[in-house]
Parts: sequence; C-alpha cells; structure tokens
Amino acid sequence: MNNKVIIFSAPSGAGKSTIVNHILSLHPEIEFSISATSRAPRGEEKHGVEYYFFTADEFRQMIAEEKFVEHEEVYPGSFYGTLKSEVERIWAKGHVIIFDIDVQGGVNLKRIFGDQALSVFIQAPSVEVLRQRLVGRGTDTQEAIERRVAKAQSEMEFAAGKFDHVLVNDDLATAYAEVEKVVNDFLSDSASL
Repeated sequence: MNNKVIIFSAPSGAGKSTIVNHILSLHPEIEFSISATSRAPRGEEKHGVEYYFFTADEFRQMIAEEKFVEHEEVYPGSFYGTLKSEVERIWAKGHVIIFDIDVQGGVNLKRIFGDQALSVFIQAPSVEVLRQRLVGRGTDTQEAIERRVAKAQSEMEFAAGKFDHVLVNDDLATAYAEVEKVVNDFLSDSASL
C-alpha cells in the first residue's frame, strides 16, 4: 500500500468515530493509529488501547527527543500527538494507517504526508443539528455544549479548503456509502502506484 494514511477530522458530535469504526470493519488492511496524550485516562481507558498515556513532563521530554510526527498543546499542559513509533509499527505490517484526530492535527498530518494521505473532514449538516446531537448524548452540561458548538464553528471555518474531501453527515447510510467510495478510490489508486 506504499505507506498510505487516511485522516478523519471533525468537530465533536459530527459522527467521526462512528464513520471511522465503519471503515475499520470493512478493511482489515487498515489499522487505527493510537494517539499519545498527557491527559489522565477516563473511565475504562487503557494505555496502548485508546491512547498512550504520559505525564506532561514525559510528553515534553519526548517532544525534545523528536519522537512525534506531530503534536500540539491543546490546553496548557494538555498535549496530544502522533508517535513516530506508532506510524512505523503499522507500516511495518504493510497496513494503511487511519487517524481519528482533531482538526488542527488533521491539517498538520495532511501537510506532513501530502499525497500519501487522504484527509476527510466530517461535519454535521448545520450547527443546530450538531447542537441537538450533543444535547442528545446527555454527557455534557449546557455550558460545555455551547463551548463545543463554538469550537465546531471555528473548526469548520479553519478546515475550509484544507481537506481532500468534506463529508456532510446528515444521513448515516448516505455518509457510509460516500465514505466507502472515497476510501475505496484512494486505496485502489494506492495499489496502482
């Protein structure tokens, strides 16, 4: 597959994880890249499964040692990044890497990997639909929902023109069909290189 990567980015509530999991269920040759973070595990999260968990100091040391493909400090002391070792691990198997990553990280990865990457931005059909989905989850306070909605608006503006494909997730069956075609086209182009 010539060391290809597929990048999915989206605002909270757009359906990114659902779509990524759908693609993973269809393609055994695609493997999920586990991100690194300095935040504490939540709930049942385990090191090396959902994330690689490090302290902020460990993360800073790894930055100094250039162990990341990309990284960012999302909030003071709160780091996220993609380990070079994770990319190498997946490529060593001959697999395509799939990233489920925030919008800034997605733009950074596309810039780094260029034509080796397919970048897909997923968005809800409108900000109001996004708000309704976040309310429907029942996991956030009204204040947190409004913060997420404001962030989503700025992410949509930031993402404009920076992704290979924009997928509007209005109807899940339609979104699945569209993303399957985009990914299959990318993989078949990859195979012919």
